[in-house]
Amino acid sequence: MSPRRLVVVFESPTAEAMLRLGIDAGFQTVLVEPDESRLQGTPRAHGDRVVHDLAAAGLDESTDVVLSDHHRAEIGVLLQEALAAPTRWIGILGKPTIEGPHVGMLRELGVPDDQIARVHRPIGLNIGARTPAEIAIATLAGLIADRNDRPGGFSF
Repeated sequence: MSPRRLVVVFESPTAEAMLRLGIDAGFQTVLVEPDESRLQGTPRAHGDRVVHDLAAAGLDESTDVVLSDHHRAEIGVLLQEALAAPTRWIGILGKPTIEGPHVGMLRELGVPDDQIARVHRPIGLNIGARTPAEIAIATLAGLIADRNDRPGGFSF
């Protein structure tokens, strides 16, 4: 089996927590931050890689891609690229009560609705997560449950 890879797109406190915890959960972790200026002075989680585009992240069928910011202008183009790769799973953080801006961005790029539907939102288990660490834990737990074909939560 190929190594599990977690690619987190966009530097953020939640991204830092996902990368740090992802290593302990057995993922090879990669941060993709297209804007190098956002990395200045940022402490790096031990063991992960930092690249500036998805092509350098090594997307394959063992890769889970998580966008940790839903307000960046690059979202549409990056999701379009992730959808074109053989990724296992793609998701973006965001409130479940409103349609994410990624939907309109992808439609403007001509991405078909069935492909847009592959982008999970919200992501993670529904544990009422609020802090970056809680969001990271919920997301990683959801990815592990999905990868293991389990419903998550307390259903066995």
